[in-house]
Amino acid sequence: MEPVLILILAGPETHEGLGRAANALDLAKELKSAAHPVEVLFDGAGTAMAAALADPGHRLYGLFAATQDRVLGACAHCARAFGALERLERLGLPLVAEFEGHPSLARFLREGYRVLTF
Repeated sequence: MEPVLILILAGPETHEGLGRAANALDLAKELKSAAHPVEVLFDGAGTAMAAALADPGHRLYGLFAATQDRVLGACAHCARAFGALERLERLGLPLVAEFEGHPSLARFLREGYRVLTF
């Protein structure tokens, strides 16, 4: 079974961004329930989305909580750039900085992951 990496790039500022995040996490939940290998990573403006979704008051928090065990973390560089670093650190969400401060997407490709972006 080919493992899947779901990359969430959508920010929390728009209805469209929230829809993309909801679709991404719905897919993660579906794959998880089918015992399909899946990981979720927040990158770019998605780092601000991660900070928003991890708030128990957010309307998508339940979906985030249901898939949190599949969340690898958020890009360290982008978390700084999008003003989400402190909030993510307080929440204990791992910061990923394998390649020049960013996650190494090449590593996932080498490991045979199918990368889906939202």
